[in-house]
Amino acid sequence: MAQHRAPILCVDVGSTWTKAALVAADGSFRTAQRPTDAGRTDVALALDRLRTDLDAPDAPWRACSSAGGGLRIAVVGFEREVTARAGSLVALSAGGSVVHVASGALDTDPEALAALAEARPDVLLLVGGTDGGNAAVLLRNAAALAGAEPLREVPVVVAGNREAAPTAAATLAAGGRTVTRVENVLPAIGTIEPAAARSAIRAAFLDHVIGGKHLTADPAVLAGVIGPTPDLVLIGVEVLARVAGCDVLVVDVGGATTDVYSVITPAGEDAEHVGDVVAPLWQARTVEADLGMRWSAATTLEAARREGLAVPDDLAAHARAAADHPSWVPTTDAAWALDLALGGLAARVAVRRHARPSVPGAQPRPLSEVGLLVGSGGVLRAEVARAGGSRSAVIDAVLAPVLADRAGGWVLPHAARPVVDGRYVLAAAGMLERDHPDRAAALVRDVLGGVAQPV
Repeated sequence: MAQHRAPILCVDVGSTWTKAALVAADGSFRTAQRPTDAGRTDVALALDRLRTDLDAPDAPWRACSSAGGGLRIAVVGFEREVTARAGSLVALSAGGSVVHVASGALDTDPEALAALAEARPDVLLLVGGTDGGNAAVLLRNAAALAGAEPLREVPVVVAGNREAAPTAAATLAAGGRTVTRVENVLPAIGTIEPAAARSAIRAAFLDHVIGGKHLTADPAVLAGVIGPTPDLVLIGVEVLARVAGCDVLVVDVGGATTDVYSVITPAGEDAEHVGDVVAPLWQARTVEADLGMRWSAATTLEAARREGLAVPDDLAAHARAAADHPSWVPTTDAAWALDLALGGLAARVAVRRHARPSVPGAQPRPLSEVGLLVGSGGVLRAEVARAGGSRSAVIDAVLAPVLADRAGGWVLPHAARPVVDGRYVLAAAGMLERDHPDRAAALVRDVLGGVAQPV
């Protein structure tokens, strides 16, 4: 019982920073962060320093990670707008970045396997065919991948046609490939089943990305990592939606990418996803690799201009400087204002893309009933800390423009409240949800404590 009541250390290993939250049984918590490459040899060094910072040398712990480039997933499917798209949705919900999508039979295109290898995936998700539908392409692609030498070390998750999947998996295994077979992600047109594939991708991540990229040689650290950071954040967003009792939209503005998460409860026609051959995921994530505050600052402005958004002249010089010096932190009020303006553009473009129909003829994401818009990301948290806990500047510069974006081509929420994850609790909540749901719920209430008046 004492162990069950002990504080738990939740650690997020990022490529630049490792963040930790020590969460007590009542949900109260303390946080700290350290450079991930503190010793430039092993992420375990950052973990040891965080234990000291939080005076938690013996606390039980768990971790998630996006270090080493995160989880790179390639999807191979039958038709791009059907099974390949379903696979992409599943891959994103599993916490990965989709670096390549191939559709059709790989053996008909001499460049297809080369393009797949050039994408450098960590995991291959092989899908194709509804149950009882086309099986030939899945089997041909399995044979092509089994003989693809440049992809020899990449694990494969087979989640296609139920009748053909056992043969496809056996073909891959006979070719010396690491393979996991799970239930079809698209058993029928208009139905998507992501859970089994998401779990298998998570397991491949633990073995291949954390262990395979040699981020640590400490088996205890490897054993403590329970999944990719975006996967755990999505779980944390689900906890937040449950506690808040409403649909939730989260925009996480990072240095290189901007991720958008939404957890919604469909109603009426939305629940029937009328006209969609691939049903939407009601707990979903999108990743925008050209939108960010540092590495992607210049392309953020390019994307904003393509969307018809106004880009102030002085923001261009700021974005160039930020891209040239990704570890830079503003030191003046004027620089902070420009940084938040850049974050506001990234957020607006990312939410537009998340909300719009993914393919012609599909329905837009039904976000009109979103009750909570959450801003997250390192620069946003830094501004909250700089302002002594006040979230008003972030809300005014980053979140309010999203909620007023009437030219964005998406249906705005009727009455969303803007809040900021100022202490980075969503990943920790996701790590605690399975075994300690009470602590997870207490953590997300920290986000709700920052609620401002509706804009």
